[in-house]
Amino acid sequence: MQHHPLEEAVFGYYQSGILTAEIRYDEAGVWHRRTGWDAPQAAVGPFVQMDEGNAGYELPLTELGQKLAEWKRIDWDKEEVVYSTGGGHYRRHEQIEGVAFGERKQAWIWAVREAKQPIDLIISGNEVIAFVLTGRGDSVVLAKAGWEDVTPLKLWQDPLLSPPSHGVLHLGRHDVPMRDGVRLATEVWLPAGLREGERVPTILMRTPYGRLDGIFRRLPFVARGYALVVQDTRGREDSEGEWIPLVHEREDGDDTLDWIARQDWSDGNVGMLGGSYVGYVQWAAAASGNPHLKAILSYVTVGTPYVDIPRKGGTILGGLSWIFMMAEKRRNVAALFRDDWNEVIKVRPIKEIPQKVLGKEIPFWTKWMEHPDGDDFWAQSDWKRFADRVKVPALLVSGWYDDNGMGTSESWEIVSRNVPEHARLILGPWYHKANTTREIHDVPFGNNAIRYDLDVTQLRWFDRYLKGIDNGVDREPRVEYYMVGENEWKTSESWPPAEAQNVSLYLSSGGRANTSGGDGTLSFSVPEDDPADTYSYDPEDAAPYLLDLSENENSVPENYREVEKRSDVLVYTSEPLEEDLAIAGEISAVLYASSSARDTDWLVRLCDVDEQGNSIRLSDGIICARYRHSFEKPELLEPRQIERYEIRMTKIANVFQKGHRIRVSVTSGAENFSFPNPNTGRDLATETESIVAEQTVYHDGRYPSQIRLPVLKSPL
Repeated sequence: MQHHPLEEAVFGYYQSGILTAEIRYDEAGVWHRRTGWDAPQAAVGPFVQMDEGNAGYELPLTELGQKLAEWKRIDWDKEEVVYSTGGGHYRRHEQIEGVAFGERKQAWIWAVREAKQPIDLIISGNEVIAFVLTGRGDSVVLAKAGWEDVTPLKLWQDPLLSPPSHGVLHLGRHDVPMRDGVRLATEVWLPAGLREGERVPTILMRTPYGRLDGIFRRLPFVARGYALVVQDTRGREDSEGEWIPLVHEREDGDDTLDWIARQDWSDGNVGMLGGSYVGYVQWAAAASGNPHLKAILSYVTVGTPYVDIPRKGGTILGGLSWIFMMAEKRRNVAALFRDDWNEVIKVRPIKEIPQKVLGKEIPFWTKWMEHPDGDDFWAQSDWKRFADRVKVPALLVSGWYDDNGMGTSESWEIVSRNVPEHARLILGPWYHKANTTREIHDVPFGNNAIRYDLDVTQLRWFDRYLKGIDNGVDREPRVEYYMVGENEWKTSESWPPAEAQNVSLYLSSGGRANTSGGDGTLSFSVPEDDPADTYSYDPEDAAPYLLDLSENENSVPENYREVEKRSDVLVYTSEPLEEDLAIAGEISAVLYASSSARDTDWLVRLCDVDEQGNSIRLSDGIICARYRHSFEKPELLEPRQIERYEIRMTKIANVFQKGHRIRVSVTSGAENFSFPNPNTGRDLATETESIVAEQTVYHDGRYPSQIRLPVLKSPL
C-alpha cells in the first residue's frame, strides 16, 4: 500500500467564533499553542507538543490527527457516503462557498452519522479543511489556516455581531447574600480594558452543576463585551443553604439580579442563559418581575412539578439517575451508570430507595416524598402562579424528544401571550442534549438535524435585547420547527402553527371487544355502538417505557412494536394512509375509562407505523387517576365507575407518509419512566403492596375516547 505522509498543517481552534488556540499536525505528532482568554484572537509563543490525550480540548485532536492520513487517501469527489475505520460514516451534506487565499472556493460539509460525537468534516479538493462540533448553544470549529471563510465561521463575520475585541478579566468568587442571609458562591468575569466608569450588560447563569463547569463555552461572551456571572444555586457546590430543587429559585434569582445591577461595572441590563435546570431558574427569576432581567435564552427548560418533573401528571417519575447524580453537594456523574437499574426501581417503598440502595438518605427526595399532593410545598416551585409578571423577551430551544419538553410548552404559552412580539421558538428533532445527534436510538433524521447557527443566534438575541443592536433578530420568523418524516425545517409565526386544525381520531374496537391486546381501529368519525375494551394491569409486571436510565434521556423515539403485543396494552391503528398526513403542534387525548381499583395510571401513546410494522413513538402523556380533577385535591376512584380523563401529551411535528399507519396505544404502565401505580389508593411514596386492576376503556357515542391531532395537511 502506498504510504501517504502527513503534510504539515496548521489549524485554528475556534470556540463560538473566537480563536482560542492554534493546532499543528506533522509527522512528529500534534502541537498546540493557546491564545489565552486574556488576549483572544492572538496566538503567541512557540508550539508545544501534545502528549497523550487532548490537553483539555473539546475536540479529540490526537485522534483527528491520526485520521488525516486515512482521509487523504479517499477520493471524496466520487463518493456520497464514506465509512470510517473508527465506526460511523459520513454523508455528503451541503455545499459551502467562501474566499480562501484570495480566490473563490467551494467545499462540501460531510455530516457524520452513527457517531457519539457529531464532528462533521469540511472537504475541498479532497483536502480536510475543517472539523465542526456543535452543542446546545456552543460550537467548536477547527479550521485550516486560510480556509476560515469556507466554514461555518463565516456566520460570525456579520458586522452587526458584537466583535471579540476584549480580553477576559476574572474577578473571582463573590459570596452574594440572599434576603434570608444565605450566601451563594458567584463567579464574575469582565471584559478586560474597560474605561473608568464604563458599564456593560451581563450574562447570568445560575446552576446546580458547578459554576466553573465548562466555563470555556461561555467566555466568548466576555470577549464580545459582556460581563459573565455564574452562580452555584442554593445548597450546591460552594453555596450555603439547603438544596431543595426548584423551591428557592424565584427569590434567589431576584436577589442575584439586584446584586448585579448594583455593581459598578453593570449597566443594569441582564440576560439569562442555560438549559434544563439552568433553564428553569430563568423562568423562576422572570416570575419575580425583576426589572433588570431584559432577555432569556432558555434551552430544554425544566417545567413546573406536576406538568413536567418530578410529578408529571401526578405520578412519581422514575428518573433516579438524576436523583442519584445530585445526591451530594457536588454533582457525581458516575452515579448515572449502573447495571442494576432494573432492580433499583423495584425497591419499595419508593421513599426509602436511597437508603436501601445507596445506604444514605437524600434529603430533597425525602422532602418530595413527604408531600404526596399539590400542596403549598409544590406551589413554591410553580413559577406560573406569577405568570402575569413574565414579560421578558425570550428565545426558547427544545426538541420533540426532550424529556423536559413540557417545560418549554409551558413557558412558550406564557411568554407568547405576554410579549408575543419578543418571543421566539426553535424546535428540533432533538432529545435533552439538543443539537448533538442525527439519530436517536436507531431512529434516523436528516443531515440537517444538526444546526450550525444556534450560538450565533444566541449572541444576536442578547445583542438585540441587552445592547440595543438593531440586527433584525426580532423580525425573523417567530417559530422554526423540524418536520419529522419530511426531514425539513419549517417556519411559522405561531406555535402551534395557525394553519393547524385540531382533528380528533376516535378509538374503536371495530365492533369486537378487545380483551387480550391486538388491534382496534382509529377513525375520524365517532363510533356509535362499540363494545368497550379491557385489560388487566399488574404493577408487578407493568408495561415498560423504553429507555436506558444510565443515559439520563427519558423521552426517546423508540420502536414499541414488541411492547404493543402485550396483553396489557390496547392498540388502535388506522388503515394505511392513501396520502401523506402532516401534523404540527401540541397533542392531547380524552380517555373514558373505568378501573376496578381506587387509583391507577393511564398512559396514551402516539406512534408512526411504517410498512414493516415498526411502531415509532412520537408523543405520549400520563395521568394518575386520583388527580384527574385537581393536583391539589385528589379524589380516589369509585371502582368500575366511568371517568373522563384529559391527558396532555408531548408536542411533535411529523408527516405520516403514504402507506404508513397512525397508532394510538393505551396502557397503565410506564416502568422506567414512572413508578408503577400500585392501584391501592394509598400513598404512592410509602406503599409496599399492590393489587391487580381490571381496566376498561370506552369508545362509543356517549364515551368518545379520542386523540386530538393538530393537522396541517389531511387527505380527508
